[in-house]
Amino acid sequence: MTRQPSVIQPSGYPRSLNVVGEHITVLASGAATGGYEIFLQEGPEGSGPPPHSHPWDESFYVTRGEILFGMADEERVARAGTLVHLPGGTVHWFRFGKEGGQMISVTSREAASAMFEHMDREIAPDAPDLPRLAAIAGEHQTRLAG
Repeated sequence: MTRQPSVIQPSGYPRSLNVVGEHITVLASGAATGGYEIFLQEGPEGSGPPPHSHPWDESFYVTRGEILFGMADEERVARAGTLVHLPGGTVHWFRFGKEGGQMISVTSREAASAMFEHMDREIAPDAPDLPRLAAIAGEHQTRLAG
């Protein structure tokens, strides 16, 4: 399959995925790019994933609000305009701050979009089944820490 150039405007965004209260829009899947993936991530105050790691690199560019990032033994507040890069294998987590926030994330290879779609299908956002969440993450090469 030959990849084609694409332009995605807000009116043409796909449905956002609800991953335990965080809304994730797949702007470019690995299937479309041939490798990396790009997401628009938005969340209310306090939302975000538990500590986890995966084999792909991940970068986050904060576009609105404040987001607290945990990386290994360090915590940093990232405000709009901040870029956070996490090499594959880094244990990390984040929490959207007061009034929520928004960021663009980029992965170094295809993997996260399938995991997010799987979680959107099977995990209730308001009462997540944590053992099932961990199992789905594991199916997609993501390990929850702890």
